[in-house]
Amino acid sequence: MSDELVHREQLSPNRNERKLPISMVVIHYTEMESADAAITRMCDPEAQVSAHYCISEAGEVVRLVPEAERAWHAGVSYWRGHKDVNSASIGIELDHPGHGLGYREFRDAQIDALVPLLARIVKQYDIARANVVGHSDIAPQRKIDPGELFPWDRLAEYGLCLARPEKLELGDPFDNDASFYLALERFGYDISDGHKAVEAFQRRWRPERIDGQVDGQVRAILYRLLLDRDRGLTR
Repeated sequence: MSDELVHREQLSPNRNERKLPISMVVIHYTEMESADAAITRMCDPEAQVSAHYCISEAGEVVRLVPEAERAWHAGVSYWRGHKDVNSASIGIELDHPGHGLGYREFRDAQIDALVPLLARIVKQYDIARANVVGHSDIAPQRKIDPGELFPWDRLAEYGLCLARPEKLELGDPFDNDASFYLALERFGYDISDGHKAVEAFQRRWRPERIDGQVDGQVRAILYRLLLDRDRGLTR
């Protein structure tokens, strides 16, 4: 563990043994009044929630659960065949008011602290860029964090997550909505609630309009993502 990236440690009792190797990173927001309040909750045995790291808006990185252990951040979730996302992932909570307490852009100092931490994690565990996801991606029926203002494009500049496709194929790649949903599941999403799954996809890949509707632009983005994956370009 590169301790120079961690400012302090406050270990949570809310952890147990992993059952899977680490292959994912899940990014959340806390939706609480302060980082201290969020950390207190994640260290409360009765809350039964935790994450591996919490990063304050000022950029302080606090380790709550050692990476070798399973933190309890994902809840009921699914990504690319994994239902026990907690066992397969590292969870990073970002101190942020969230949609419930006044949604706003993320602070530069916070993202400046996230980038090197994420870079070290991705390199150490050889995590595919497609497996650096938001909470809403793995739990579309329940969660909308980190939300439409999270700067995925900045992470993509460093090769830490997939970039939004810019070159879109012409024409409609899917015969109907059913084929789109099957493709969305193939990419990794839980499609048991189709509308929520599309909202989650839009929140990540087309955040300027989130309406849960399958339109031509959404179809083209998904097609491009799958095409790039099939060509081996999304590692």
